[in-house]
Amino acid sequence: MTAEVINTSPIELTTDEIFAAHEGGKLEVGLTAPLESKRDLSIAYTPGVAQVSRAIHAEPELARQYTWASRLVAVVSDGSAVLGLGDIGASASLPVMEGKAALFKQFAGLDSIPLVIESNDVDEIVETVVRMRSSFGAVNLEDISAPRCFEIEARLIEALDMPVMHDDQHGTAVVVLAALMNAAKFVGRESSSLKIVISGAGAAGIAVAEILLAAGISDVTILDSRGVIHSGREDLTEVKAEYAARTNPRGTTGGIVEALAGADVFVGVSAGTVPEEALAGMSEDAIVFALSNPDPEVHPEIAAKYAKVVATGRSDFANQINNVLAFPGIFRGALDSGARRITSGMKVAAANAIAEIAAEKLSADYIIPSPLDARVAPAVTAAVMAAAEAEQA
Repeated sequence: MTAEVINTSPIELTTDEIFAAHEGGKLEVGLTAPLESKRDLSIAYTPGVAQVSRAIHAEPELARQYTWASRLVAVVSDGSAVLGLGDIGASASLPVMEGKAALFKQFAGLDSIPLVIESNDVDEIVETVVRMRSSFGAVNLEDISAPRCFEIEARLIEALDMPVMHDDQHGTAVVVLAALMNAAKFVGRESSSLKIVISGAGAAGIAVAEILLAAGISDVTILDSRGVIHSGREDLTEVKAEYAARTNPRGTTGGIVEALAGADVFVGVSAGTVPEEALAGMSEDAIVFALSNPDPEVHPEIAAKYAKVVATGRSDFANQINNVLAFPGIFRGALDSGARRITSGMKVAAANAIAEIAAEKLSADYIIPSPLDARVAPAVTAAVMAAAEAEQA
């Protein structure tokens, strides 16, 4: 799909076609070497395979060259925060994880395997993944509820010598930053000067705040279900207390109405709603990203009365903030570069690459490429590799 072809018409789906497409799952294993003769069998399996195993035993780094681990992503979930369905458990989350693996293959050519874990215990999840570390080259954490997702990601990054990323956090954040850079350009503002309000202090909200700060945007205010996060509150978790100290430079208190007074940007990543009166208090040429699915925090038609640019997480409205713009290229770039971590610099580089694709043809309805734009994943891969190589130099 090119920039000129943008279809925001609702897609009509039937129950029969949905279940038919999922019957038997959406994944299978294919061969990269022939198995058509006794010679083929002797090379791929015994006795030939023993030589490869001995070589890897002597030099473990050879596993990167002679197994699929270096291009295999483990898609890991406990099913505790699946899409808009909530805590539905490991088994029910498997179709979603299969879908994520399919996206890795389609958009980045990466093999991946879903691993759903029958536990919500942080220690058990971390131990399970660490014990399987030799089977894959990267870990994509998916649909794990906050605040456990923060600790799980941090501990796996520390324990595993490979790229680890919780996509619900950082994939969302990268695409939000990309869209915001272009939205700011469209309304004639420098992104660093924007006053930004984030509704939602879960996985996505915290990651969005983090990448905005990393990109040099300092006026960021976060709200949770009890209102603005500020240092005077005594009910904050450890993570929220950290961000209370790093955000809200104007010392705002209260709720969404107070937070949006004079604000330039609203980013919604919560299940809440935004009253129209709050939007009316935003600055001229405001930007509204109402990203909750399936129901945005405010309907785009209402938001458009007060904002010059509106984005959602839905495919049937313009400017869809979709994680698939980010995670395939990020993981491909990290793996291809041999990076051991996915850093803030690599995420910002990914956001810049996504933004540049749409930058030449900006409009109120086109600040971000389509998820089906074939240019995106290669551009993100190249940007992440360049950032990784610069950091390794």
